[in-house]
Amino acid sequence: MKITAIKPYIARVGARNQLVVKVETDSGIHGWGESGLSYREKAVAGALDHYAQFLLGRDPMRCGALWQEMYRSQYFEGGRVLAAAIAALDIAFHDIKGKALGVPVYQLLGGKQRDLVPAFATTSAEPGEQMIQQTVMLKEAGWNCVRFIATGQENLDHFEPRDSIATTAEWVTKARAEVGHAMTLGVEYHHRLSVAEAASFCQKMPKGTIDFLEEGIRDETPTAYEALRRMTDVPFAIGEEFSSKWQFLPYVERDIMQFCRIDICNVGGFTEAMKVAGWCEAHYIDLMPHNPLGPICTAASVHLGAAVTNFGWLECRQSPAEQHWGFDNRTLFPKQIEVDGAFYVVPDAPGLGIEVDEAELQKMPFEYSEPPHLRRTDGSFTNW
Repeated sequence: MKITAIKPYIARVGARNQLVVKVETDSGIHGWGESGLSYREKAVAGALDHYAQFLLGRDPMRCGALWQEMYRSQYFEGGRVLAAAIAALDIAFHDIKGKALGVPVYQLLGGKQRDLVPAFATTSAEPGEQMIQQTVMLKEAGWNCVRFIATGQENLDHFEPRDSIATTAEWVTKARAEVGHAMTLGVEYHHRLSVAEAASFCQKMPKGTIDFLEEGIRDETPTAYEALRRMTDVPFAIGEEFSSKWQFLPYVERDIMQFCRIDICNVGGFTEAMKVAGWCEAHYIDLMPHNPLGPICTAASVHLGAAVTNFGWLECRQSPAEQHWGFDNRTLFPKQIEVDGAFYVVPDAPGLGIEVDEAELQKMPFEYSEPPHLRRTDGSFTNW
């Protein structure tokens, strides 16, 4: 089998662009992959064009060797743009391989560990009464893990950390009192805090209020997270921005993270994700994959979740509390992995188990978009 075409598509799907790639072969089998580097899709498309120059004519069944060739055959190896391109291709290669062998992708990863992949929901309302109402609604609907967004998370131009942590801590404490301790609750801070601010946030709530803090601070300096660990005992959910096993290395080996927020569309696809998963298993860290994109990312994440033993929850942006994103466009993706209550049902179809309407995809425009450029009250820029 030989690769005959690599076709990237960037299209506005719901509230965000998606970069998906179709890999075609001379056997008539094709595969789909997705890149996770949102807002910089054209940079990834450029990397895909570079890779296509030597991948045409290659055998997609050799997923691992192609991964190594793409990563190592350049002086400036790695980085988020290249890893996101490699991820999209690696996922598509696995889709092809599963279809060629007549098996679901998880069979290529060691087989199925579970029939259902647990999911966590996110409240769409910022901290306040509506957030608590959504949490109660999700609990009654069978969701046992819920993530809150922080006050100011949806701001378009302004974010003041100390104002945010004060109100977020107050309302999250009220939410815990409302739903009890059977639910797993966490807060997403989108790396907007300093070490001192993240510590203050955790210290403003009674012990046991939250079960995880997601991306409390930026990840460039692992010792900063170690400093934060000395100030709080709240488990950390980290890793959605990591683009290689090497970036995960200090966080796993030094037991900094307790939940691995791996993004299969950023880290390099199945080939790299399975290595990180095995590493995490040795340190008793459960995977909690980042899944903010479309049905291809979801499908890949479900197959990963089905195949590994150390798994917590998969991020779901289709819960009853979030019906506004439109990432799962049914016309564009006529076949996709479905949510059943608070679980994704592991598919039995060959490959990823999804279908894409390519003709419909070709009609959908790309739209330049930027994440908010946030400023603090004093006018200085801060993290989005």
